[in-house]
Amino acid sequence: MASSNELARAAFHDPKAVAQYADSPGRAVPGFADMQRMATLLLAERVGSNGRILVVGAGGGLELKVFADAEPSWTFDGVDPSPAMLDLARQTLGTHVTRVALHEGKIDVAPEGPFDAATCLLTLHFANLEERRQMLTAIRGRLKPNAPLITLQLSFSQASGAREQWLSRYTAYVVSSGVDPQKASRASEAIDSHLTILDPQQDESLLREAGFYDVSLFYAGLAYRGWVSYAFR
Repeated sequence: MASSNELARAAFHDPKAVAQYADSPGRAVPGFADMQRMATLLLAERVGSNGRILVVGAGGGLELKVFADAEPSWTFDGVDPSPAMLDLARQTLGTHVTRVALHEGKIDVAPEGPFDAATCLLTLHFANLEERRQMLTAIRGRLKPNAPLITLQLSFSQASGAREQWLSRYTAYVVSSGVDPQKASRASEAIDSHLTILDPQQDESLLREAGFYDVSLFYAGLAYRGWVSYAFR
């Protein structure tokens, strides 16, 4: 069985998959564009006009562009292990690219900061439990006190029967977005086999363990959940 890291490499290092990435989140994540807009507003609550933002899982550049469009004085550091996805981010950013430093690798290659805020969207479910703890702790160590962190990933009940139901709902939504049913079913099977999906309560507990407070749900879209939380002093 392939690991979550191997699945990520297959999805984000394959040239064909990378070329099609821009349309993928909108088909899989309900209200994807509105979620990004909400994330921007939550960041802006705490970040000043000259904020420096850490974006973990920045490949593709979708959220970077949304943030940069909304806040022309912010600067960004984006981290992603896929060089192909970072190239796509540069294309997506266009003229905004001058405000963004992109770093190839995982969180350990990110500058020490301190940053005014961080995001980690559609990324944590590729990490196993221990890797997720390490990622969140490393992000916390790079943030200023009270800086916001926005996280979003697959997250639903792991009770008997619930996992199958939520994955079935995921598949139905993707099909309703225009994806071929067989392709959607294969994607759901890969998610079930290879990704680390936690119960929402466990996701919240990991944030608190890593040093974040006031953990609040701001987004729920079928199989996905998103939280805003803040770094302890």
